[in-house]
Amino acid sequence: MPIKSIYARQIYDSRGNPTIEVDLKTELGIFRAAVPSGASTGAHEALELRDGIKEQWHGKGVIKAIDNVNDIIAPKLIAKGLEVTEQRAIDCFLLELDGTDLKKNLGANAILGVSLAVCKAGAAKKCMPLYKYISELAGTKVLLPVPSFNVINGGSHAGNKLAMQEFMIMPTGAKSFCEAMRMGSEVYHHLKAVIKKKFGLDATAVGDEGGFAPNILDNKEGLCLIKEAIEKAGYTGKIDIAMDAAASEFFKDGKYDLDFKNPNSDKSKHLAPEQLIKLYKEFMEDFPLVSIEDPFDQDDWGSWTKITSGTKIQIIGDDLTVTNPKRIQEAVDKKSCNCLLLKVNQIGSVSESIDAHLLARENGWGTMVSHRSGETEDSFIADLVVGLGTGQIKTGAPCRSERLAKYNQLLRIEEELGKDAVYTGKKFRYPS
Repeated sequence: MPIKSIYARQIYDSRGNPTIEVDLKTELGIFRAAVPSGASTGAHEALELRDGIKEQWHGKGVIKAIDNVNDIIAPKLIAKGLEVTEQRAIDCFLLELDGTDLKKNLGANAILGVSLAVCKAGAAKKCMPLYKYISELAGTKVLLPVPSFNVINGGSHAGNKLAMQEFMIMPTGAKSFCEAMRMGSEVYHHLKAVIKKKFGLDATAVGDEGGFAPNILDNKEGLCLIKEAIEKAGYTGKIDIAMDAAASEFFKDGKYDLDFKNPNSDKSKHLAPEQLIKLYKEFMEDFPLVSIEDPFDQDDWGSWTKITSGTKIQIIGDDLTVTNPKRIQEAVDKKSCNCLLLKVNQIGSVSESIDAHLLARENGWGTMVSHRSGETEDSFIADLVVGLGTGQIKTGAPCRSERLAKYNQLLRIEEELGKDAVYTGKKFRYPS
């Protein structure tokens, strides 16, 4: 089933910024994919190609990347005559066409849009649901993940004072994904009521990923608000807490500034790595904290190793590993974390995303599939997390349609699987 045409256009993401959408046409129809975009991006991520023309979309246009799809990728890939079911061969061809490690010539956003559309077309050719097709590509078991709902936003995702970027709830005690959604939704609305009572209606405005953004400075206060909401919902012991510190955002001169949004922050209060580890351990003692993502700067390897060896909870590498096999292997060698955050646009193709997960799994790590803060209504990662059977996903609060597109697709998948649906629950770190 040869590719008949490939066409890219500019659409808008959930932050109102331009991004790429790709239509790939075969004899079975049109297969469409949209590319997300991050705000707190790792220095080692594949390149998201932007135009850089300040007078147009504040420099964030993607016309160059679109032209790369329409004028370079499309004619050469179609001429190659590969079947859409040859995902790895197509992805390898796209990487060779670019010729750089970080996709600096064509842009990771251009390559990914095509790769995602090819995967959807391949599933249709095989007459399989997308998640089952991904499972076949990867040789993995189909599983329903524990959702990690981002219910309080800070860092680069919100205009409040909070340094740490995401405060999340994980319904590990649910018996199904459907029940996990109900629990998450109920706690989310209890949290809204708690925040409104303490800080007023203005404090219930939401950040980029749908979580509330009360103007608090103390990160522990955010955890207290969530703990209270869990208690009010009656789910103590059934819902755990996770965090994404995104510490590279507040790393300054070898220390960590938890008031980094204040240009006049008190330097005497900046924390040395050892002090930040102590703070994280206090959080673990006082709250049902089971996971911390990016607790330190992306190049502060020593601190990563210390916290991973000194705690039993999940330590996730995002800016540290950027879904890149080379960075993952370095983190494995240095024992710097024990879980990979998998973002398809950090690496730029479906095959490389699969390989990143398999490498993590081979080394005894967990994998959490993740959205980006600038999202679209494309629900590809919902099928990806089920197909890879990673056991956990974060894709925002149970709020905002670009987030719910993924959660709602997971509900449909669970319904379709019926009695064969397996929810990972307490085994989310190492599902079997």
